[in-house]
Amino acid sequence: MPMKLKQKTDFSSFSGHKQSRKSRKSTKHLKAFHADRTNDDLEWTNQITECPVYHPSVEEFEDPLRYFQQIAPEASKYGICKIVPPLIPTAPTGVVIKKEKPGFRFTPKVQPLRFSRWTLNDKNSFLISSKSYTLRDFEVMANRVSANKYCLSGCLPSAYMEREFWLEMTRGKKGTVEYGVNVDGSAFSSSSDDHLANSKWNLKKLPRLPRSALRFFENDIPGVTDPMLYIGMLFSMFAWHVEDHYLYSINYHHCGAPKTWYGVPGSAADEFEKVIQNHVYTREILSTNGSEGAFEMLAEKTTMFSPKILLQNHVPVYKLVQLPGEFVGTFPRAYHAGFSHGFNCGEAVNFAARDWFPFGGFANERYAFLQKKPIIPYEEILCKEAMLLSSKNPKKDYMCDPDADFNRFVKGPFASLIHKYDDAISYLKSLDRSLSILSNLKESVSCSICKRDCYVAHVNCNCRVDPICVFHDKELSKCTCGMNRTLSMRGDLPKMKNVAKKFEDELSGHKGGVGGVEYVDTKIQQSNASARESKRTRKQRTCNTGKVNGGTHVNMTGKRGKSGISPRMRSGGDSRLKEVNKKCRKRAS
Repeated sequence: MPMKLKQKTDFSSFSGHKQSRKSRKSTKHLKAFHADRTNDDLEWTNQITECPVYHPSVEEFEDPLRYFQQIAPEASKYGICKIVPPLIPTAPTGVVIKKEKPGFRFTPKVQPLRFSRWTLNDKNSFLISSKSYTLRDFEVMANRVSANKYCLSGCLPSAYMEREFWLEMTRGKKGTVEYGVNVDGSAFSSSSDDHLANSKWNLKKLPRLPRSALRFFENDIPGVTDPMLYIGMLFSMFAWHVEDHYLYSINYHHCGAPKTWYGVPGSAADEFEKVIQNHVYTREILSTNGSEGAFEMLAEKTTMFSPKILLQNHVPVYKLVQLPGEFVGTFPRAYHAGFSHGFNCGEAVNFAARDWFPFGGFANERYAFLQKKPIIPYEEILCKEAMLLSSKNPKKDYMCDPDADFNRFVKGPFASLIHKYDDAISYLKSLDRSLSILSNLKESVSCSICKRDCYVAHVNCNCRVDPICVFHDKELSKCTCGMNRTLSMRGDLPKMKNVAKKFEDELSGHKGGVGGVEYVDTKIQQSNASARESKRTRKQRTCNTGKVNGGTHVNMTGKRGKSGISPRMRSGGDSRLKEVNKKCRKRAS
């Protein structure tokens, strides 16, 4: 049930409200105390490395999915990166919204400007404001707050604002800010004269581009397949979180004051969650033991804490400052957070490049373990992408498609998924020789136990009103209906099995890692979700897909052109490749 709304927004920490003489005296000593410790406590802000900044040429800017795949080997190591486009919008944000969204209003959320203790009695919650605003009204309110605090509403140096924000969070008690989060709509112009809006980087178009796997998902999901607006003020924040299903995300800064971002690479996500579990949350508020409890709490997107905690526990964290007209990209399973320096308006959406599929598979298993209903049907998207890929000529692809190497991020997860289904179905047949089998499944069906979207097969049992997936062998073996059940499978499952075998042969027979692709066991396959699988599943696991072992030079000079994304190859993965190929050949035999 929603919590009771606050009736009044409290900006007391900003507005310089009147105090008694006694109160001013105690506050003076308190300020002196904070001033003495400011330099020591905030020195960590100088220890965070900045993320790479990319300056694509007009030619490189043509296809955002291809560009992300080119920079991913390097940029993903930081979790987030900044892209400065060669095009600029021709219509101001306010004009676009006034013209294309008449009557536009939004209701922001109220955020406490302080650290929570994360106990049962002290947990952060972002409540819905009692006010709704037009864009102009919110700007006036936000600028007034900035002017009350700093005697002006203009931008101040980002390093200064970073220290100010963390000081406010440390000192804060009752102060609040407002943040227009998840506001329906887009501020990209529909004008034919706007070059940026007419490019593929228009966030209304990007999620369903040919190289994005989300094109297979027909339903519209605000914030995932359709962009949403984010309208901020001084110190409004986006708390630490990871994207749904570990998808890519892209954020465009339309107008206003800068934003400071912090990012943790996906390779350090496990360590991040362990630190949060042990150093931020108390055990009493976690619904599940271990990092899964921290993952569920982080999913509420209300957890804000200092990156200093990450530095102290040797978790890599990076930062950037986003200005109007710049994009920020986040990579699969990269935790990120940040805050605004003043009034601004941004826009964000998700997408799925081919190298997302291994991460999406892990997220799918994790959601099932937590019985968390998925937002997108991962299995359906993977199978459709794989079957489409199987219809192409591999030799022709390698000759003509510069992204052909990324197809391996589709082939490996697809082969693993089909083998997993094949093993589960075989076990189910051995368990129940009178099993009725139908080849009538045409769309994804939600499992009534783990909420998984089952695209390949599911079971209907007289003991249950709704279907369950084939992976609940424990529940199926203890069925009380006398094993009177029906297995529904896709009619093209035999074809899928043939494609999976073909993909597996291609992966195991491929030597040297063409194009700098090295097949390694990634952290996401070594995660807790994999460890929770049964022994039977572990024995049946197929070879994992790998990651690109290459890098790109970062153009830090501001010049556009090939120097911004010059690929360089890196060797040294031959021993690991041989080991994985050996596993594949053993599996195939």
